[in-house]
Amino acid sequence: MFDQFQTYLFSYTLLIPFIALLVAILLKGIVHAAKGRFSFSNMLGSGGMPSAHSTFVVSLATSMGIKYGPWSDMFLICLVFSIIIIYDAMNVRYQAGLHAKALNELTPDDGKEFNETLWHTPLEALVGGIIGFTTAAILLGL
Repeated sequence: MFDQFQTYLFSYTLLIPFIALLVAILLKGIVHAAKGRFSFSNMLGSGGMPSAHSTFVVSLATSMGIKYGPWSDMFLICLVFSIIIIYDAMNVRYQAGLHAKALNELTPDDGKEFNETLWHTPLEALVGGIIGFTTAAILLGL
């Protein structure tokens, strides 16, 4: 039965990143629950452990690498795409979070605040990448 599922996923590899994303979101909910601050907005929001961004793009690149080979154009495009997304999640959105923090300090307390937790630490990105790689490898039978 699992072999038929793997064959199906090999034909429709676009499903793999979405399955990996679901795994990351569920794990993020478990991490937040363990810290005593579970909420669906935390689970589905930006930032936090693990990085759903990293999970999604690494599972896509891994899937393309398994399906088309590590030297294929498809894999290399997905790899570059992954590097850009992970860099953005760790660095560019970190700067946006600092801007949000400064704006929150400058504006009066009227109940409206900018989200300061937009970014991921390198560890969160690494764990997300490991989840993405592992999920794709398991689902495609690597």
